[in-house]
Amino acid sequence: MPAPKSNDGRELRTLTKGLELRFAQSDGQSSTTKGYACLFDNVTSIGGYWQERFSRGAFAKSLGERDVVALHSHDDGRPMGRMSRDTLRIQEDDKGLLFENDLPDTQDGRDLATSIDRGDIEGMSFRFRALKEEWDETQDPPMRTVIEAELYEITYTAFPAYPDTEVGMRSLEHSRQDRRDQNKVAACSRIAARRARQAQAERGIRPK
Repeated sequence: MPAPKSNDGRELRTLTKGLELRFAQSDGQSSTTKGYACLFDNVTSIGGYWQERFSRGAFAKSLGERDVVALHSHDDGRPMGRMSRDTLRIQEDDKGLLFENDLPDTQDGRDLATSIDRGDIEGMSFRFRALKEEWDETQDPPMRTVIEAELYEITYTAFPAYPDTEVGMRSLEHSRQDRRDQNKVAACSRIAARRARQAQAERGIRPK
């Protein structure tokens, strides 16, 4: 399955473990999912281009400001929960981005519960936009640490999408360009300082 196109710097990541399902009623019609959409300090290879990890607290500000939805298969027409309606609850703990989702009593919701219970769907994706990040290029491949991010959605998926690389690649190139610019400025400063010292030395040996 090709990765969805990035939009306004949004990126997609997938976690394929730890999804739980609890039935709240004996008839099995009401159910709640629980799991992690992201694990902090969990190093992931992004297509071999770079390694990536999310710092603790990366989503704290976003969770206090944004309404996040849970979707089925990245489909806006198949909502499974929403934070503003308290059918989706997301919080950060020491491990990562923990969520609980009360699935709707709809055909989609019941089908999703069945698919999770059978193990047909065991992956969660989340869509985000990095606001603050750091790059360590002393490693190969480079290490990207996402310090702060906006969270837009979490998604149940049977086909974990290949992580988006376009936005991250631009970010990496910007980081390298910034470093090149900084090195250029520093080099120019060193040259100017050396020339100033040379000029002072030449003035000092001239006859008065």
